[in-house]
Amino acid sequence: MKHSPRLWTVLSCSLLVASLGAGATACGSGDKNPLSARPYDAGDQVAFNQSAGSRPVDPDRPLEITAKSGGGRITDVLAVDTHGRRLAGELSAKGDRWHSTTPMASGVRYTVTVSTEDERGAPGQRTLAFDTTPSKGILKIEFGPDEGKYGVGQPLTAELSEPVKDKAARAIVERGLVVDTPPGVEGAWHWVDDKNLHYRPKEYWPANSEVSVRSNLEGVRITDELHGAVAKPLKLEIGDRVEVTTDASSHYLTFKRNGEVINTIPVTTGKPGFSTRNGIKVVLGKQYFVQMRGDTVGIGGSEYYNLPVYYATRVTWSGEYVHAAPWSVGSQGYENVSHGCTGMSTGNAAWFYENITEGDIVKVINSIGDDMDTFGNGFGDWNMDWKDWRQGSALLKGTQEGRSPVDQARLRPTV
Repeated sequence: MKHSPRLWTVLSCSLLVASLGAGATACGSGDKNPLSARPYDAGDQVAFNQSAGSRPVDPDRPLEITAKSGGGRITDVLAVDTHGRRLAGELSAKGDRWHSTTPMASGVRYTVTVSTEDERGAPGQRTLAFDTTPSKGILKIEFGPDEGKYGVGQPLTAELSEPVKDKAARAIVERGLVVDTPPGVEGAWHWVDDKNLHYRPKEYWPANSEVSVRSNLEGVRITDELHGAVAKPLKLEIGDRVEVTTDASSHYLTFKRNGEVINTIPVTTGKPGFSTRNGIKVVLGKQYFVQMRGDTVGIGGSEYYNLPVYYATRVTWSGEYVHAAPWSVGSQGYENVSHGCTGMSTGNAAWFYENITEGDIVKVINSIGDDMDTFGNGFGDWNMDWKDWRQGSALLKGTQEGRSPVDQARLRPTV
């Protein structure tokens, strides 16, 4: 009978066991493999330049671990803080020294696990925990807007408690501000000034999606005097894609939802001298009633007004609204007679008010007025083209789209 190789192996092992007696192990040596042993305590084998105890250590002092003479070698080091962030480091070729290559975070606790092996190859392990001193200079970050549901044009904002001017420090801040978006969405931070950043995607947010932002900067050294503080994360729900276009020359407003025109409304916009701003604006909020007075926006004399206004949708901080204007119904659809707002009948304004959401897009075209400011008077972020927007990022400035490490990581397909 022909035997298979597997059967011969089994028979050989059985014969070997019989010949060696009960004290032998099948197909193996009587000596225990040192690699299968539980790691021994390597406390006498390695030395730390930081020590566990009640006193926190200086986070700016590099962490260093050395193998004692004749005590074997270091095979791996894992140093993790309380937020799960791993401390980068470098192990020498001989395994006799490991040192950190980035600063430790301040005001956190580190757990360091050192793996070793002795001259026989047996594994050892040593764990050390210590706290780092908190920083005197703290950078606080507040994300905006408030949590809730918004339109596809809503930018994310990050307001810093202290100014950050240095490019390298700005890059650290950007790396620590993590935006989670739907797959395939390309976006970037833009420094508005030393204390404010805006984040927007290349195109509008995908309809009916979720966006969130969080900070990984707690305890991270940003400058010699400044370390990051804990920040409250933010999650936004994005609704339908609502795009409103007001044509100041035709005196009509077009309301689109998810690409479909669902209403056209006769309107009046700003008259000469008070022309409505051209460009893309983002809805800032809604008020059922506003008492509008000319002196609050610097309008007096014969142009002064003091009117009760209903169904007011705000698009600039300087006082531009889309609202009910029953006094100008005869001009709506024919001429521009307002002081810069977009006016419509009370019925149309009520419909508009009920169907518009904070973060929706309101665009004005063909006005003889100035262009909407990019920053400072609401959210004019979408009036800056993507190439220029990227130049406002400390990480992307001077790079070609799709060529920087940030872009490459963003554009990498997900499995």
